[in-house]
Amino acid sequence: MKSRLLAGAAAVVLALVGAMLVVSYAQGADLRAVQSLDPVDVLVVKTAIPAGTPVESMSGSLATEKLPGTAVASTALKSLDKSEGKVAAVALVPGEQLVAERLVAPAELKVDGAITVPAGLQEVTFQLQPDRVVGGRLTAGDHVGVFVSLEKGALADKLDAETTKLTVRKVLLTAVQRAPETTPTIQPTPSASPDVSSADPRDTTLPVGSLMLTVAVSDVDAAKIVFAAEFGKIWLSKEPLNAKDSGPRIITRDGVYK
Repeated sequence: MKSRLLAGAAAVVLALVGAMLVVSYAQGADLRAVQSLDPVDVLVVKTAIPAGTPVESMSGSLATEKLPGTAVASTALKSLDKSEGKVAAVALVPGEQLVAERLVAPAELKVDGAITVPAGLQEVTFQLQPDRVVGGRLTAGDHVGVFVSLEKGALADKLDAETTKLTVRKVLLTAVQRAPETTPTIQPTPSASPDVSSADPRDTTLPVGSLMLTVAVSDVDAAKIVFAAEFGKIWLSKEPLNAKDSGPRIITRDGVYK
């Protein structure tokens, strides 16, 4: 009787050991398969990266994975160490290897549906937060008004006065580059939304990050925009070509309530 119990216990132990060996072998099968194919570490896109995204902003959207050498593109990148200053030439999708030709100098970036710059004008780019860009809802081809605010020095007779003026009107927006998207924050949909013709009132996704905006302007207006970006503040309105023009006006404190 005792011998049979010992034999049964031994059989159970052997079964458990065998099961553990099978599981261990199965878990290592994939690794052995990869190792047999000369594995290579490469950067793989984990979350979508919009076209125009700077390399410096990509690290959170990439991961290093070990792939069989035969499955790795010849130009696949192992790191971003030698890609500083470049941007994504196209939108990058999750799962794809990051290859060198996907990164280009900003000047080489070609945006789908790019807007033709009218003869005689030049392009200038500046950066703003979404609340200064009609909630981030502007797109290439829109026309915008450029408001400039200065803390002091704009008026010769009121050197310390804060001022705001719609300085450049009906400017052609040629490109809008956005920061990489993250999980959107959704606000509760109000029971009664105002009638906003230019936007879907059900769209409650909050824009994330700053926007790079490029406009086509004259050399004089380009200088005004650059000065404002350096020493003042800029705010944009969406200003279609048929928008009413009430004439230039400089707003100061004593004129806000008039």
